[in-house]
Amino acid sequence: MIVLKATQAQVLEVLQSVAGIVERRHTLPILANVLLRKTPEGIEFTASDLEIQVRTQADLGGDSASFNTTVGARKLIDILRALPADQMVTLSAAQNKLTLQGGKSRFVLQTLPSDDFPLVNQSVDFGPTFSVPQKTLRSLINQVHFAMAVHDIRYYLNGILFIAEGSQLTLVATDGSRLALAQSALGSEVPNRQEVILPRKTVLELQRLLKDEDTAIDMRFANNQARFAFSGMEFVTKLVEGKFPDYNRVIPKNRKNTVVLGRAALLACLQRAAILTSEKFKGVRVNLEPGSLRITASNAEQEEAKEELEVDYNGDPIEIGFNVTYLIDVLSNVPQDMVRMELEDGTASTLFTVPEQAGFKYVVMPMRI
Repeated sequence: MIVLKATQAQVLEVLQSVAGIVERRHTLPILANVLLRKTPEGIEFTASDLEIQVRTQADLGGDSASFNTTVGARKLIDILRALPADQMVTLSAAQNKLTLQGGKSRFVLQTLPSDDFPLVNQSVDFGPTFSVPQKTLRSLINQVHFAMAVHDIRYYLNGILFIAEGSQLTLVATDGSRLALAQSALGSEVPNRQEVILPRKTVLELQRLLKDEDTAIDMRFANNQARFAFSGMEFVTKLVEGKFPDYNRVIPKNRKNTVVLGRAALLACLQRAAILTSEKFKGVRVNLEPGSLRITASNAEQEEAKEELEVDYNGDPIEIGFNVTYLIDVLSNVPQDMVRMELEDGTASTLFTVPEQAGFKYVVMPMRI
């Protein structure tokens, strides 16, 4: 039977939307496959890694009969990528194999039974549904994702804290040396506080899938799962268990020294200075004095970089060290033109905010240089 018949671009787009979570190597061979479910209404694609499950449905032609199978996701994607974008492709099934044809190209692929595909058991205790535009959630994730920990023994830091409370959605990420927080209004009131930690892989996959558009993404949280629905997709993920740190205690208040400066100019200075930091020691020294901000960096070869910006500042003279990567990360991921630095002295954490966006905060600890 003909499972689908459509252009290469149509099939590839649908397949890529679910296949991002598929691992190339897995202890269960079937998890390298994508589950295809053909019905009279269309065809459903499902991918899983036992922690995350992504499902989408599309109308890609083919016969109207029902049919289920699984096939290697990466192989199918690699073949499709190698074919011309405007070429019609046909996927047909016979004798436990799928045949992909496009023009004079023909590929026969082995399949595994759909009954063996391990679907995620969805929770029965999901809370109320709440939603924001896709571009809003995408923006919030972009503003905090870089502060997530990577393979930290404190497993609850390897992800992003999502809090829906009242009419506000808050995302927080920290690796222990810095913390990023971003907030936005929800379309409606959430009756009870919803709080979950999404795993790092889930966050990065959502970041890849979310579109910069006003269509809504619906979210529901349970004790051990989160579910997202958007653009015809259903995204279910396990959560990180554990207690996230009290981020409100980390965010400094009433810092007495404040300077507002251009994001792009500061970023460019830091990127240039970073060239002469050592590979293991990414420290830069920042000297803030009335009228000027100086950045210096050096390395073991006794090379040195110096940058200076004119700033509107009348506070205390401050010398403070930073991991330059932490500063470049935040300045690369906020789109606004201006940033505000709030400092106490050379030993206390620094707060970065954005004058045009009250809901964003970034805290970075000083570095001893």
